[in-house]
Amino acid sequence: MSNSMKLIAGNSNRPLAEGVASYLGLSLAKAQVKRFADMEIFVEIQENVRGEDVFILQSTSFPANDHLMELLIITDALRRSSAKRITAVVPYFGYARQDRKPGPRTPISAKLVSNLITHAGADRVLTLDLHAGQIQGFFDIPVDNLYGAPIIARDIKQRLQLKNIMVVSPDVGGVVRARALAKRIDAPLSIVDKRRERAGESEVMNIIGDVEGYNCILIDDIVDSGGTLCNAAEALLKNGAAAVYAYCTHGVFSGGAVSRISQSKIKEFVVTDSIMPTEAVKVARNIRTLPIAELLGEAIKRTATESSVSSLFD
Repeated sequence: MSNSMKLIAGNSNRPLAEGVASYLGLSLAKAQVKRFADMEIFVEIQENVRGEDVFILQSTSFPANDHLMELLIITDALRRSSAKRITAVVPYFGYARQDRKPGPRTPISAKLVSNLITHAGADRVLTLDLHAGQIQGFFDIPVDNLYGAPIIARDIKQRLQLKNIMVVSPDVGGVVRARALAKRIDAPLSIVDKRRERAGESEVMNIIGDVEGYNCILIDDIVDSGGTLCNAAEALLKNGAAAVYAYCTHGVFSGGAVSRISQSKIKEFVVTDSIMPTEAVKVARNIRTLPIAELLGEAIKRTATESSVSSLFD
C-alpha cells in the first residue's frame, strides 16, 4: 500500500482494526486515545499525518456515546494536523435505528450523528449494512455502505454445506435483505410475520411460506435482545423446519441476549465482528464470529486508490 495512507484506531474494536491493518500490510498509526479523571476524552496523534489519506476505524457500539465522541475528537485532531483526506470507517453505525420521527416531539438522531461526523471534519464515511439505507442521504459527504451478504453467502456455502436451504426474513422490513441473500445462494424465501406489542419484545404470529423439511437460515442486520430471532426460530420449528440457523451483521447483544440465544433452538448463530465480541459471546455454545477485516481492508484499499468499491458486490 501507499506510504501516504494511515490507519488510526479508536478503542471500540482494536482487534478488527489490527486485522484490517494486517490485510493491508500496514501498521496502525501511533495515537493516544485516553480518558482524564472525569472521563473526558483526550487524543494525541503521535506521528506526522500532514498531507496523508487517513482512515479512522471506529464502531459506535457500546458504550455508544463514548465511542462516538472518540471518533469525533480523533477526526478533529486529524483535521487540525492537516491530513489531506479523512475517512471515518464505522463498521457499526450506532443510532441508525433512530432514522425517522416515530412520534411527535422525538429526534431523528441518525441525522444528528451524521451532522456531527461531517462537521468534525470527515471527508467521507465507510460503513457496513446500514440499518436504514436512507441514512446515506443524511450526509453531505460521500458514504459507501458495504454489504455483508457476499461474506455470509460464502460462509453458508463453505461451512454449512446443507441441502434444502430456505432463507427466512424475521420480519417484513427485512425482506429486501433476505431476498438478496436468497438470490446469491439460489434458495427460496420465507417471511416471519410478527407483531411487536412493545419495544424490545416481539410476538411471532405466522410464517409466510412452507418451511416444512427445510434448513432455515434467518438473516438480520442487527441482533439486540435476540427475542425476535429466538421466537422466529421457535415458530419455524413448529411449522416443520428441519433446523434453524441465524446470520446477523451487527451483534449488539444487549441485556440477556447471549444467554437467550444459547438456550434457544437456533443451531448456530453467526455474527460478524463489526462490534467487538464480548467474552460471553466468545464462549457461547452456538454463537460463531465471522471476520470482516478482509472486506473492510479491500474497501479501504479501493477508496485509497480511487477504484470502484461497488464492484466488490457484483
